Amino acid sequence: MIIFRGMLLLMLAMNFTCSAASWRINYPRPLSEDDRRNEYPLKLLALALDQTGVNYQLIASDRIMPQSKALKRLMDNREVNIVWSMTDEQREEMLLPVRIPIYKGLIGWRIFLIRKDMDSRFKYIQNLEHLLKLNPIQGSDWPDTKIMQANGFEVVTATEHGALFAMLSAAQGDFFPRSIVEIWDEFETNNPRNNIEIESRLGLRYPAAMYYFVNKKSVPLANLIKTGLEMAIKNGKFDELFLAVHQPYIDAADLKNRTFYQLQNSYLPIKTPLHRKELWFENKQPIVTTDTSAIEPQN
Repeated sequence: MIIFRGMLLLMLAMNFTCSAASWRINYPRPLSEDDRRNEYPLKLLALALDQTGVNYQLIASDRIMPQSKALKRLMDNREVNIVWSMTDEQREEMLLPVRIPIYKGLIGWRIFLIRKDMDSRFKYIQNLEHLLKLNPIQGSDWPDTKIMQANGFEVVTATEHGALFAMLSAAQGDFFPRSIVEIWDEFETNNPRNNIEIESRLGLRYPAAMYYFVNKKSVPLANLIKTGLEMAIKNGKFDELFLAVHQPYIDAADLKNRTFYQLQNSYLPIKTPLHRKELWFENKQPIVTTDTSAIEPQN
């Protein structure tokens, strides 16, 4: 409550009143017409801005840019002035995070895309050590890649998002971990040889947060977004939107019948608000576990 009131007072002191403020906010254009990953972050951003009463425009960048380029453009204060991305220490050093996890931590709940011919192999996995013998596929500049490498995985990487699905399909890796809020849409639109499926028994879980990031100098914009998000959290509209969009994905993941292996995330910045339980997804179903390396994830 103290933080929330402080943000409001700061906005008022800087003359960002509801009647006078007008904002033009440029975000990275989706990678393709089928890429739906921007939909929820844009809805949540609009909700936050609506809470504050400011006038605003959300405008896609003229050019398509992968996340690595978007983050570089944001750091240089060119073409875009907001990007949503998973956080790590390096990104928080380069950019200014709004430290409210927009996916409530679900970005760290990972289930697997696999080739259909690997289905029987995955049925025999009984512990994390078995899974470590297989090679996950990830983006070369993703924080997830460093997390998995630090936990003992030999990760196969590529720079282009679309290439990762082709690599899996061509047996250049064994499985492609995706968050339960991403995997369903990506499965529908990225199955080049129709030989990929969603594995039904297993998952990985590590603490992770996806934030809105702005340029280091864009403190007023960060304050505006944070204030709106805090207001939406307080009045319940944040959770209302989150569940409206993601409850079907959570249900489809069938959490109660999956074994999630817990990984450590040593790259999670110390300022991550893990103490604020209202910001994180709470799993209400018991997680099936088989040994001490598969433990119930904690927020």
